[in-house]
Amino acid sequence: MRSIRLPAALALLASTALPAAAELVFNRIASFPVASNLPAGTDAKAPTSAEIITASGDGNTLVYSDSPHGGIGFIDITDARAPKSAGYVAFEGGEPTSVAASGAHVLAAVNTSKSFTEPSGFLATVSMADRTVTARCDLGGQPDSVAVSPDGTLAAVAIENERDEDRNDGALPQMPAGYVVLLPLRDGAPDCAGLRRVELTGIPAIAGEDPEPEFVSFNANNELAVTLQENNHIVLIDGKTAKVTGHFTAGTVALEGVDAEDDGKIAFTDTIEARPREPDAVKWLGTDRLVVANEGDWKGGTRGFTIFNRDGSVAYESGPAFEREVAKAGHYPDKRSDAKGVEPEGLEVAEFGGERFIFVLSERGSVVGVYRDTGAEPEFVQLLPSGISPEGAVAIPGRNLLATANEADLVEDGAARSHVMLYERAEGTPAYPQMVSIERDGVPIGWGALGALAADANEPKRLFAASDSVYGKAPTIYTIDATAKPARITDAMVVTENGEAAGKLDIEGLALDGAGGFWLASEGNPEKEVPHQLLHVDGKGVVVETVAFPAELLAHQTRFGAEGIAKVGNRLWVAVQRPWKDDPKNTTKLLAYDLDAKTWGAVRYPLEAPPAEGAWVGLSEITVSGDAAYLIERDNLIGDAARLKQITRVALDQLRPAPLGGDLPTVEKGVVRDLLPDLKAQTAGYVVDKVEGLAIDKDGTAFVVTDNDGVDDSSGETLFFEIGKLDEQSAAVRN
Repeated sequence: MRSIRLPAALALLASTALPAAAELVFNRIASFPVASNLPAGTDAKAPTSAEIITASGDGNTLVYSDSPHGGIGFIDITDARAPKSAGYVAFEGGEPTSVAASGAHVLAAVNTSKSFTEPSGFLATVSMADRTVTARCDLGGQPDSVAVSPDGTLAAVAIENERDEDRNDGALPQMPAGYVVLLPLRDGAPDCAGLRRVELTGIPAIAGEDPEPEFVSFNANNELAVTLQENNHIVLIDGKTAKVTGHFTAGTVALEGVDAEDDGKIAFTDTIEARPREPDAVKWLGTDRLVVANEGDWKGGTRGFTIFNRDGSVAYESGPAFEREVAKAGHYPDKRSDAKGVEPEGLEVAEFGGERFIFVLSERGSVVGVYRDTGAEPEFVQLLPSGISPEGAVAIPGRNLLATANEADLVEDGAARSHVMLYERAEGTPAYPQMVSIERDGVPIGWGALGALAADANEPKRLFAASDSVYGKAPTIYTIDATAKPARITDAMVVTENGEAAGKLDIEGLALDGAGGFWLASEGNPEKEVPHQLLHVDGKGVVVETVAFPAELLAHQTRFGAEGIAKVGNRLWVAVQRPWKDDPKNTTKLLAYDLDAKTWGAVRYPLEAPPAEGAWVGLSEITVSGDAAYLIERDNLIGDAARLKQITRVALDQLRPAPLGGDLPTVEKGVVRDLLPDLKAQTAGYVVDKVEGLAIDKDGTAFVVTDNDGVDDSSGETLFFEIGKLDEQSAAVRN
């Protein structure tokens, strides 16, 4: 064979591997608690919310509707990584339901209804420059969604005139009927005199006399798509003529391989017969297709999203696919299984870098699914973490940004506040999720509420986690492969007793027994007759031994019991979360159980003082490595209020238990690592409260996991990350 000699330049190119194209992904870069935007003098604990969100033309200002507080808030995102309060406009006696930017203004739909039967409202024009209300247009009914046409010449408002869900079980019809309002825009401001009312009665097959418009969206041809959610219908309107040009039913979907029971376990084994989609949000994909989020309201909800052609034919149906992506990331809300599952509610569609993306907001899963629109079946790209209950989203492609408005404000429960989240599309890798499950038998391994963590004794980066009482009907031990990014849950083993799932367990501690099984620490609750106990399970999860807490300990019990367990030789050490009735202030116990003698003892652990009124500090984990025990000590505060999330160290030679009922020695602790910087780095500032798992693997690498409470009144975020070798960090601190 004759050899071919390349010119030098070509030879150099041939011998040099071209770098792979960098991946562009969305990652959260900032979190803004909207309570910090309330006007001066407002009670800091006043309920507030971010529901629908829009952006100024230059992309430097976000505006959101705040229904509970009766106003709209402005956020300066000139520096998107450091959003700032930028003003607030209150509407006395009104409830903003939606906002849309319009030139130098923002249009706010405000509900002023006296009752369901006397609906009223107006469209306010607010100056972006000085935050003043410059005009109001009476709408004649209760407004919901508002949209502005791409060319800036039209505004549309869905006048829902919503039903009373307590009247006749919420059944339709309930008059007066809803309609759509179209208004011409002049330099971004609506011309109230040019208001046109588009009637929709007689169109839907379901309660045709009482259409309830929910969401409106314009395309580039000034055609308006309107969802009639309870009526399970979609209507098309020509914005120029204000005429209905088309309409079709949203149809039904049957689901297989879903969880349809709120029963304290995740099992995708159920079937749901065909039910109406009942779409909420709608967005155009160009001018010939529409995408809808099938949240459901009255009789339906199908847990996914659908792409329709403009003639009403289905171009794509997600079925359970979106919900399964949510479940893989641990965000499946089991308590909504018997209702509407993850409840896709909001949508955004935008082009980034010449590619069109669909953003699907899960109200109950508290995540955003990102899909690439291929023109056929959309391609799932990634899942973004959100605050609790994302309601609205706005894309700012010119700045490679996406913002979500997350409506839930749990201030009355001392929990998370409503947030606006910001994401940037840039080169890199997805920062979230940090753990996903594989599929087994065609469905994902359901997981969440990880309250305990342990490391394999022989294989580095192989760990085990356990779910707590949120999934008490199927207490489960999970196997984690931490070599993958994100880490993968590769197996799940239900803890069983007498051939059935073990009952009345709240697994908060997990330790290897050295023989292929585990020791579990189960936190009790005397009010619910759940016992404080330790359990020994074999390698198949079968309970082989139960160790009850002794009477002299239970005489002083509270519900804040075992939160971690570690095995040292023939002794089990158990971290009790908070002080019991016999503990001095700001101390708790480390319990010791001798496996040979079957006897109990304890030492005292000194807790930090609570950092705020009404807060508490406690232990969430104990693990052992080398010559020390490492513990998680944390407060119960979340978000900006969080002050204490740390890892401490107690030398093993200090763990000398004294008998229960007498004086107990107090150990000395050292702080090894402040976890607040780690948590803020993982979440772009949104600090989760429940850091509950710590494990150190065979190579000495430490891993941390957080408990997402089963996505119940929680953002659902599970953080799982490495923090290096604690032995080395301990030595550095001591030196």
